[in-house]
Amino acid sequence: MKRSIAHLPLHGGKAPAWLFQRMHRLAGAITQTIVGEYGPAEMLARLADPAWFQAFGCVLGFDWHSSGLTTVTCGALKEAYRTCGSDLGIHVAGGKGAVSRKTPEEIGAISERRSLPGDRLIYASRMAAKVDSAAVQDGYDIYAHTFFFADDSSWCVVQQGMNDATGYARRYHWLSRDDLDFVCEPHYGIDSEAGRSGQLCLLNMVAREADASRRSSVQVANLEPERILREVQTGPSLFLPAHHPVRTVDIDPKRLSRILRVLHENAPADFERLLGLQGVGPRTIRSLALIAELIYDAPQCRRDPATFSYAHGGKDGHPFPVDRETYDRNIAILEAAVRRAKVSPNDKDQSLRRLAAIVRRAGARPLGASPPPV
Repeated sequence: MKRSIAHLPLHGGKAPAWLFQRMHRLAGAITQTIVGEYGPAEMLARLADPAWFQAFGCVLGFDWHSSGLTTVTCGALKEAYRTCGSDLGIHVAGGKGAVSRKTPEEIGAISERRSLPGDRLIYASRMAAKVDSAAVQDGYDIYAHTFFFADDSSWCVVQQGMNDATGYARRYHWLSRDDLDFVCEPHYGIDSEAGRSGQLCLLNMVAREADASRRSSVQVANLEPERILREVQTGPSLFLPAHHPVRTVDIDPKRLSRILRVLHENAPADFERLLGLQGVGPRTIRSLALIAELIYDAPQCRRDPATFSYAHGGKDGHPFPVDRETYDRNIAILEAAVRRAKVSPNDKDQSLRRLAAIVRRAGARPLGASPPPV
């Protein structure tokens, strides 16, 4: 799968109120225009495209390399949804920090109103968050999670992790599809650039080449806990030839004993079910991968699962201060186009051409173009 990832320096501060008011209006107008012209699936596919999402944030007025672009762009879309409701064309749940933890509740409430399969959508949201927080251990802690979905139950996830050591954030994009495997190359459009941030990936359990490690981790989870603990303490004697030792610095024996008993009682049938169990986090996955390598000689994968321009300027004045007059004029053009779309197709076409010109200047793929090859 052809993949790309966003590496963004952490920026403090907030978008000023005068700018955010424009951001959510423009975000709403652009979304309604794209949904009206191409359907909600196209909007979700664009949000799942890291390059298009970055350009979209730039069009709204953010500096191209700011980590705040992710959270404020998602926030602008959520505010647009709060204002427009289902007229936006897609639904928005989640957000940053404590708000992200309310995502399942928000998805459930919207699903009930729209008669959607809430359980399936909540599962997708939780699994995307679980994968990037526990199965992908690349040094970035997830702190923002936004879930976009449509009335046909298609969905997209945009979430961001923070690396305090390097001062960079990393954004992960997901898109629903018929052949989606949550635990094998699940991300949409990511191209590995290992070492870009200077951070060694500790563990990537959703890489294609980690299949043996995933299967062996499930085998470990189904073994008698006492047997595993004995093997960890004495080295492999009942399985494959000796491999490197698992040290106490790698695992916490007391905690491992507790979690192994929980795993054994639940008897997960595959890695997705294992990962989905409550209480299974990064340390558990890392411990199981180490033990699976020790016992079954199933190597861990450390491949990093690891950007466009400007339209209205950036909030910090780079590459130039936000042009409020142009910004307001573009909002008016798009909002008027949305209002007149049903009775005046020519006006809608003209506004779409203007938006396409904006997007071209921002370096994203033009309206109506296909997503990047995968």
